[in-house]
Amino acid sequence: MANNLRIAVIGTGRMGSDHIKRLTHRIAGADVTGVVDIDAGRAQAAAALAGEHVTVWDDPHAALASGEYDAFVLTTPGMLHYDVLMDALAKRVPVFCEKPLTADAATAREIVDAEAQLERRAIQVGFMRRYDAGYQRLRRYFTDGSLGAALMLHCRHRNPDPPPNFTDALMIYDSVVHEIDGVRYFAGEEITEISVRKGRATTGGQGKLSDPQQVLMRTQSGVLVDVEIFVNALFGYQVHTEAVFERGVVDIGNDEGAYVRSAGRWGGEVTPGFEQRFAAAFDTEFQGWVNRLREGLPPNGPSAWDGYAAAACCEAGVEAQMTGRTITVELGDKPTFYG
Repeated sequence: MANNLRIAVIGTGRMGSDHIKRLTHRIAGADVTGVVDIDAGRAQAAAALAGEHVTVWDDPHAALASGEYDAFVLTTPGMLHYDVLMDALAKRVPVFCEKPLTADAATAREIVDAEAQLERRAIQVGFMRRYDAGYQRLRRYFTDGSLGAALMLHCRHRNPDPPPNFTDALMIYDSVVHEIDGVRYFAGEEITEISVRKGRATTGGQGKLSDPQQVLMRTQSGVLVDVEIFVNALFGYQVHTEAVFERGVVDIGNDEGAYVRSAGRWGGEVTPGFEQRFAAAFDTEFQGWVNRLREGLPPNGPSAWDGYAAAACCEAGVEAQMTGRTITVELGDKPTFYG
């Protein structure tokens, strides 16, 4: 495709607006020419971020039917994804879908089966950590075998504070979902069981959350995983992973940046949020997606199957959270279409 991709962004909240700015100012080969949101004021503000000649829609299905766009970016809440994705698949229109794929594993599986029938991928799911340089370096140790077999993964996921009305279940669905995908990305295999441990809760949760929690997982080959999820950590945003292999240990996500000594003090700065921590990964993710589509190729990033597997693991994690039991993750057969 010689010309820039014409892209419409569906959902113009925090993530949608951030992606509009990214596509407009940092990604080559793409133009945001449409925005979709039922909130007219928010849609107009988002359209202004992309410059002139941007069409505003209040109905994603009307935008899909218009034929005015080469691809869509879907950033609405997960419970609104299913109908849009099914419509896009019926029209064979590529969609970059921010996680979650859908709001539950059953509908996510329907998306997988519908896409498999097309025999061509149309959906890429926004697990941006796979595009982080540290994540990619760590994965190479899993794939090249230079340190022997992987034995354990120790993960920390700390947020300064949660959004309003955050729940224990959202600690899994919104936060640990990234570690779930990370484990699958590193190990190249599925997660088979999940359990959740709760302990002393921070007063920062104001009695609304059991925070922090420890999520324990096991993969098909027996890699053991522990995740600390702490959403009221206050000091900033931190994602850290330590992988234990037979012949070595690899850490990623340690504090980076300038280390300053001045005025009788020493230290650095902690990343304030995920947008800053993974800014480069977001850009790499989107540039790769745009490049593939402009070359007439289907997306090759995280697939609908990856979105479905994450959804199934999250459901198992929330069940474990509520019951205190270890829950087996059952995915069913993977379509050969996904390799």
